[in-house]
Amino acid sequence: MRVHIGGDHAAYELKCELVTFLQSKGYDVVDHGPDYYDADDDYPVAVLRAAEGVAGEHGSFGVVLGGSGNGEQMAANKVRDIRAALAHSVETARLAREHNNAQVISIGARMNTVEEAKEMVEVFLTTHFSGDERHKRRLAMIWRYEHKGELPPTTASEG
Repeated sequence: MRVHIGGDHAAYELKCELVTFLQSKGYDVVDHGPDYYDADDDYPVAVLRAAEGVAGEHGSFGVVLGGSGNGEQMAANKVRDIRAALAHSVETARLAREHNNAQVISIGARMNTVEEAKEMVEVFLTTHFSGDERHKRRLAMIWRYEHKGELPPTTASEG
């Protein structure tokens, strides 16, 4: 499985740790940077490239990293057809896949330890989408809005 990863200076060390960790688990890792620590870098540079990599390669996943993970998740979600989830625990990482079929996980390096991040990423990558009808219905609503600008009905009887 291919994993696209990218972040910024606040998560540079975590990114390096995760690249090594993922490679040791047999994942094909594409590192979108940064390639070195630069306190003045901007997270959209590597994060958007990682999310674009996932969007362009069916079946791949992404890991985006920053200080809090918030901006990185927002940036990744601007890429068409990407569902990026901010995870702060193993449970939120699992639910991102199981309920939301997210392809990208966002983690804050200042919010989690390296070991916590490794565990969240591993759970994220090994959890499958449940396929429950309610989750598919909700994802279809998001897809229709993203692609057609259609807002979902305000009540079940309108749908």
